Amino acid sequence: MTDTTRFLMRMTLFLVAGSIAGALLYGTLVEAFMANPLLNGLILGVLLFGIILNVRQVIMLKPEAEWLESFQANATRAEETDGHGADATASQLSGSGPYLLSPMARMLSESRSRGGKFSLSAQAMRTLLDGIASRLEESRDLARYFIGLSIFLGLLGTFWGLLGTVASVGDVIRNLSISGEDISLVFNDLKAGLEAPLDGMGTAFSSSLFGLAGSLVLGFLDLQAGQAQNAFYNDLEEWLSGMTRLSSGANLGEGEHGVSAYTEALLEQTAESLDELQRILGRGEESRITGNQHFATMNDKLTLLTEQMKVEQQVLLKMAGNQKHLLPLLEKIGALGEALSQPQSSGMDDGTKTYIRNIDQSLNRLVTELTTGREQLVKDLRSEIKLLAKTVSAASGRNDASES
Repeated sequence: MTDTTRFLMRMTLFLVAGSIAGALLYGTLVEAFMANPLLNGLILGVLLFGIILNVRQVIMLKPEAEWLESFQANATRAEETDGHGADATASQLSGSGPYLLSPMARMLSESRSRGGKFSLSAQAMRTLLDGIASRLEESRDLARYFIGLSIFLGLLGTFWGLLGTVASVGDVIRNLSISGEDISLVFNDLKAGLEAPLDGMGTAFSSSLFGLAGSLVLGFLDLQAGQAQNAFYNDLEEWLSGMTRLSSGANLGEGEHGVSAYTEALLEQTAESLDELQRILGRGEESRITGNQHFATMNDKLTLLTEQMKVEQQVLLKMAGNQKHLLPLLEKIGALGEALSQPQSSGMDDGTKTYIRNIDQSLNRLVTELTTGREQLVKDLRSEIKLLAKTVSAASGRNDASES
């Protein structure tokens, strides 16, 4: 968008050059200013206020341009992300909006609140640009008035000084008399009488000088402010022209009647509805693809879990077979233990009895560990099956939500 820095730089350089020229002519300007301090001070006050006003007009364009650049960046980001960045744009529009672009900001806010893409018809764009142009012209009216006011004050001082000069010359002529007097006295009276006309001429020329110089400075600053506003307006018009949608009646030749305003509005509403439907279908397709990816991932996990369950089942079968093989041996060992516990079995030595008792304890411990391991394996299988059921139900819930 428009860079206001270059216009502010031109204004600053011009004011610096004018200040340097005033410093070089300081003595002459002070002498001219003292010819009528009241009127000349008023002219300089108008000049100072006009300078501030013109600089303010250029500075006010910077936040407008920054706001528009920010909106363009957010709108571009929202289009790239297929509408997912519209929340940031809407929050920007709901905040403190600009002054010159306030009508367009309201239109953008309404368009974003509906979730649609911002677009304008040719007539709406022209109405919007006319409103912004009138606001720009209205902001420059006061600055132009100060240019005319500076010229008016200069002319007022000129006529004021000329009136004083004419009146003073008339008084000198009426009071001038050379009969019966010394010529030197008459000449001294003439010199004293001409001081008032000279003061009036000083007032006239000094006020004209300051008034014309002030109008020159304000005219250049107003020219730079106008160029800055025109550049901003042209950039805005170029951007809006890329977002303008031509109506169906714009291509009709002369003598043909375009469609009615109601039909045109209905067609525009239909086009916006189709665009919104297309965006909804696009988001639905994205949700479907994401759901398919989740189902594929879940299928892989289920396949892995099935393989693990098969392996665990084989382990359980092997453990059951081992237990079947151990059962006769345990029965024999139990019978042997009972035989040893009887008094008749006292024919064995103590070492053999101790060895057999240790074997019995080890086998009992092995049976306990096998039972505990089997129960823990069953618990693990139950927890994994519960986790699988929760995963399947959550995936089906997400799929139903995306389809709705």
